[in-house]
Amino acid sequence: MKERRPTPQAEADGLIEGRNAVTEALRAGTPIDKIFLARGGTDATLGHIAAAARDKGIVVVECDRRKLDFMSRTHSHQGVIAQAAVREYASVDDILNAAREKGESPLIVVCDELSDPHNLGAVIRTAECAGAHGVIIPKRRSAGLTAVVAKTSAGAVSHIPVARVPNLPALLKELKDEGVWVFGTAADGDRLLYDADLKGPAAIVIGSEGDGMGRLVSETCDFKVRIPMKGKLNSLNASAAAAILLYEAVRQRLG
Repeated sequence: MKERRPTPQAEADGLIEGRNAVTEALRAGTPIDKIFLARGGTDATLGHIAAAARDKGIVVVECDRRKLDFMSRTHSHQGVIAQAAVREYASVDDILNAAREKGESPLIVVCDELSDPHNLGAVIRTAECAGAHGVIIPKRRSAGLTAVVAKTSAGAVSHIPVARVPNLPALLKELKDEGVWVFGTAADGDRLLYDADLKGPAAIVIGSEGDGMGRLVSETCDFKVRIPMKGKLNSLNASAAAAILLYEAVRQRLG
């Protein structure tokens, strides 16, 4: 007799499936990254879930039911899947305070819509290893603190604050008001990264995997720096670019 394979546990992927399970997670205050709802539904229960989530500031994404079917591990999602966060998000003030407590100039990584959780996890890992004080991501069009990100970060998510904000350009302006210089990474940057002064308060902006920095984010940067490319390709993986910028900051700060 053929042995049946056990159903994969959704919790292993940080997924909470089904109306009752998601409702209870919201009531219990479980950290939730996003909630995915079947598009076009008129079900009152799903409407209540969406309203409760939005009241808590949780991102609600309406999507085709086929996407939910693809995501589901239990095959009984009932039109709703929540993606749990492995830890609560920090605030931007938490990040700035972490630098003050260490008596160091802030070193912050800002990720502009990194949608690949493996990339975000690698950036968080590098940021922690380089002694950065925090990572900031947008609420929408970005991977969040999911189980995949935590695993890829090799546990770094437990040691470095990650903040999530609704508007990156507005956030960058707030950082500038706090005396932080904003360095964007771009292939057409007006200076080499080795000519950038990263010893003082600095936020390094890493653009998305496909399009780089968005227009408004790019326009808000104080400087746009480029990494010298000597091969036939003209771009690096986002996490590799972050590592190069962060460790140039480390080199300058050690000097």
